[in-house]
Amino acid sequence: MSIEVGSIIEGKITGITKFGAFVELPGGDTGLIHISEVANTYVKDINKYLKEDDQVKVKVIKVGDDGKIGLSIKQLENPTERREYVPKMSFEDQMSKFMKESGERLQDIKSREMKRSGNTR
Repeated sequence: MSIEVGSIIEGKITGITKFGAFVELPGGDTGLIHISEVANTYVKDINKYLKEDDQVKVKVIKVGDDGKIGLSIKQLENPTERREYVPKMSFEDQMSKFMKESGERLQDIKSREMKRSGNTR
């Protein structure tokens, strides 16, 4: 099967890394869904969205000269739709989770800025 940019095909997740998921495509080719192409929202942990052996529908967004195939799930989704497997939460629980994640992100940013400026306090 010839894989062309813009094609929409189904494949099976064969591996997950911190930067994306590998998908076995028809014909035995393998493509990568970069973490930034998983969902229309910030993805901190790809495992909250995809699992090995999941069947996924993907859009081919790049076929490199070296044969590497770039895939996307988010380009198939409705921009307001979220795929994350999140149990129903109360507003208070959602707010608490948001505040915790925001604090973690802010701390990560501050740590990176400190390292760049040479301060290690």
